[in-house]
Amino acid sequence: MTKRRPCSAAPGPLEAYAAQYAEHLGTRAPRRGFREYLQGLLVPRDRPKTLTGLVGTDPVVGAPAPSVQRLQFFLSESPWAAEAINRRRLDLLVADPATAPQEDGVLVIDDSGDRKAGTKTAHVARPYLGSIGTVEGGIVAVTSRWADERVYYPFPVKPYTPAARRPKGKADPDLSTKPQLAVALVDAALEVGGSFRAVVADGFEGENATFAGALTEAGLPFVLALKPASGIWAPAAAVHTPEEAARERPWGGPDDPGDWTPVVRRFRDGHEEIWWAADLRYGPYGPDKARRVEVATTDPATLPPLTTWYLATNLPHPDAPHADEAPVAPADLAEIIRLYGLRTWVEQGYTQLQQELGWADFMVRADQAIRRHWHLVCCAFSFCWRAWFTTGPPRATEEPPAPADSATSSAPEWGKKGARPAGPATPGLLATDAPAGARLARPLDLRLALLARLVERAPAT
Repeated sequence: MTKRRPCSAAPGPLEAYAAQYAEHLGTRAPRRGFREYLQGLLVPRDRPKTLTGLVGTDPVVGAPAPSVQRLQFFLSESPWAAEAINRRRLDLLVADPATAPQEDGVLVIDDSGDRKAGTKTAHVARPYLGSIGTVEGGIVAVTSRWADERVYYPFPVKPYTPAARRPKGKADPDLSTKPQLAVALVDAALEVGGSFRAVVADGFEGENATFAGALTEAGLPFVLALKPASGIWAPAAAVHTPEEAARERPWGGPDDPGDWTPVVRRFRDGHEEIWWAADLRYGPYGPDKARRVEVATTDPATLPPLTTWYLATNLPHPDAPHADEAPVAPADLAEIIRLYGLRTWVEQGYTQLQQELGWADFMVRADQAIRRHWHLVCCAFSFCWRAWFTTGPPRATEEPPAPADSATSSAPEWGKKGARPAGPATPGLLATDAPAGARLARPLDLRLALLARLVERAPAT
């Protein structure tokens, strides 16, 4: 067998990470393209991460440059399988004890829309884009993420193609709705080996009978958000919505909470908040039924819309008659609130994937190239977690060393508490006193050096 030709090494620990994908990239050119694409995504953002932005050349004049054309070929035509790369990424995350899914985590299902002009790009139509809150030209992806209190990362993702872009419209046999794609993502997560306490989703998926029904049929636990006015069929005088049911719960204040239970929510920045939760009874829902609806809020008297959740779940109540025979462990109110609270990592993930790593910065039209770009962005995101757990958070700024001739100066003793491990000395931060909003000078010209410094210091908080 002919010996595989080596390609140029990526900077710092990125090389060791990229080498784990070699068997799925084949020849030297795709392996080199994989490294160049990832390092371009990881460089601090100074402009949109299009192909010209990734290599640091002029957006117009530099487009014909060999480095740009090489990445264009890698993204659009080079023979490598994006799904195999993504599966390898997930296998590495699942196998690593630092990032392996735990049984108390959640699988979050959501959809993300980004502006895209024109009609020639695959999947682009005029759907509702949640990121801007209106109907506009763009592309929508249905995503899944695994999350717990310590770590979160993208699981499988699928693009959504509206019926208007299908050859036969709504009659097209290959048409899949968002809830159908969401069900497929749950199946894909289970195939990868993802372990989770519950599937969590916001109101769009939670209101959909197809999605909730598929989870129920598969025996999978879920915590799904409901809209306050989500109605059921009932007599005119009965309760029809979760908000109406919540307002019927007696509340006399913190000293006389009635049916409300205090729940302590702990946030990553260290602060705590007291929320109030209650089981709701109306229609087919109740703590003794197969499906429960819970309400959690900061103020039971007013039920403020921004800090009130209505949650449907099939996790049994600890006191329910069927709790001992249920296929999943019971969950009290605090557990239900904790599980849905993990969904907030989705918004944090969007900030990092879209604003820092260029999720929607692609300028390609083909379905294959778009999927490849997304999977490469996910690889860059996962590499940041690897670097974080390998090198740890940034160290606090140290006092400058005393002069060499000072009587107090001494070399650190490696291995003692507070001493750094043996290895090459790490230079100081590039700009410790940079004012807010300042940018690094000419980052594209120094992208390799900046990337090496980035991964040594781990992701920014």
